[in-house]
Amino acid sequence: MDIDRRTLLGATAMPFVPSVLSAAVSADDWGSIAREYDVTREIIQLEHGNWGMMPRPVLQAYRAMIERVNRDTSYYARRGMAGDLEGVRAQVADAMGVAIEEIVLTRNATEAMKALILQYNRLQSGDAVLYADLDYDSMQASMQALATTRGVRVMKMALPEPATRQNLLDAYRMAFDADPGIRMVLLTHVSHRTGLVLPVAEIATMARQRGIDAIVDAAHSVGQLDFRLPELRADFIGMNLHKWIGAPLGVGALYIRKDRIDAIDPDPAEDPARTDIDARVHTGTPDYAAQLTVPAALAFQAAIGGSRREARLKQLRDRWVRPLRDMPQVQILTPDDPAMYGAITSFRLRGRTSHDENVELARTLLERHGIFTVHRDGLASGSCVRVTPALATQESELDRLVEAIRELAS
Repeated sequence: MDIDRRTLLGATAMPFVPSVLSAAVSADDWGSIAREYDVTREIIQLEHGNWGMMPRPVLQAYRAMIERVNRDTSYYARRGMAGDLEGVRAQVADAMGVAIEEIVLTRNATEAMKALILQYNRLQSGDAVLYADLDYDSMQASMQALATTRGVRVMKMALPEPATRQNLLDAYRMAFDADPGIRMVLLTHVSHRTGLVLPVAEIATMARQRGIDAIVDAAHSVGQLDFRLPELRADFIGMNLHKWIGAPLGVGALYIRKDRIDAIDPDPAEDPARTDIDARVHTGTPDYAAQLTVPAALAFQAAIGGSRREARLKQLRDRWVRPLRDMPQVQILTPDDPAMYGAITSFRLRGRTSHDENVELARTLLERHGIFTVHRDGLASGSCVRVTPALATQESELDRLVEAIRELAS
């Protein structure tokens, strides 16, 4: 499908919606939507968690933006691009349900989360911070670094497995009450290890009642689940736009509630007296073309709709999980409570919890069955294999996965 190049190059506010996509969405024609993605057919790709593939219209928009930035360089950058980027930021803020002065673009969620954790300035020597085994590795490392940079005690907890909403709430409640010195907690909305969805709003509220700030890692939840940032009831959130929103690689965002911006120090490369959110991140020169393509990605996703997208991703997850749930040899690591999973779910063969065993399991799925997954480490209970379908995934591919796991389990 052709997109008007003048529209793409003229402004970032264009919300174009391909007519074929609109028709497919109206008919719940997920096959047509999947065909908007040029996914490889050399293997069955079930590892969409690393980053999100751009659908064809977004890829075309990105190519056009690369051409413009490359052609006009600083003539555009110093005369009109700042206004266009502010338009991108406004659209991101609107999509997330927050004010423009509460959002700043980053290169990824890791950059956003590092700023929030390492520049959080409400800690005193002897205070404690808390994180969990399912949190992302670099976020765990950033929390550990606070022992040196802020002189605090760093606490780690193992989340219950199998998880339920209630035992997760109970686990955090007990951890908070066991150490009144806790002043900050890291919460991962959707775990990259297992796909577990934390009841973040309830935990953040529980924390606030005890004088604890929650810093939320929404790298995998924005675009995978249907919500707006205020619903998480947290003041500090980092997110990706190149995973489930499908923008080009190299775009994320940081949110700070406007009356809490002073709780995050400016980046060391910025003027320490600045009070705006922009000063909390200092990236240098980013991929401007990627940032300018974000409105195209938002428009594509808006045409599908958040609730419809979440439902489809859960349907794809259920397609392979439900046939295997009753197999005693297969351990599914995400509960079947619809509020506690999205697209991602991990599994292991029961009793096989080592790193090497799950590396081998993922290798066998690829080499014997042509199915690409990825092993994950770091759980208190052991290693596992992660399966991540996306809108590009065909249901028949998940049926192939079921057959393969059944064979390996037997």
